[in-house]
Amino acid sequence: MGEALASWPVSTARNGPGERLGSGCTPRGLHVVRACIGGDRPDNAVFVGRRWTGEIYSGDLAERFPERDWILTRILWLSGLEPGFNRYGEISTGRRYIYIHGSPDEGVDGTPASHGCIRMKTADILELYPRVRAGIQVSIE
Repeated sequence: MGEALASWPVSTARNGPGERLGSGCTPRGLHVVRACIGGDRPDNAVFVGRRWTGEIYSGDLAERFPERDWILTRILWLSGLEPGFNRYGEISTGRRYIYIHGSPDEGVDGTPASHGCIRMKTADILELYPRVRAGIQVSIE
């Protein structure tokens, strides 16, 4: 593993760390970025199932859909690299669709709140995204 690119505040899973499918936890260990998504979309683009909905996040949109788990701006889709820990079967990070992604800034304050993903502020994911490519390794501790 090389040196860290930088450090940013994030929010991780409300349910804490863990690898099990359906746990709502943030998986630990060594991962790889399997895909970089959204580089051709505007800031605050809203994604569902890794596809742009055509919406741009705003306070009004948030008020109309308060139950949504907002995935915004850019997505770095992760896959585990450690068989038996975070790869394959019921512990597969990739199968769980775990991302590093943009989120409404007010939801990224270091408080565990996600459904397993790693949430970043818009400006931070925009700074990180061009420095990352598919295949780069990520360690989650």
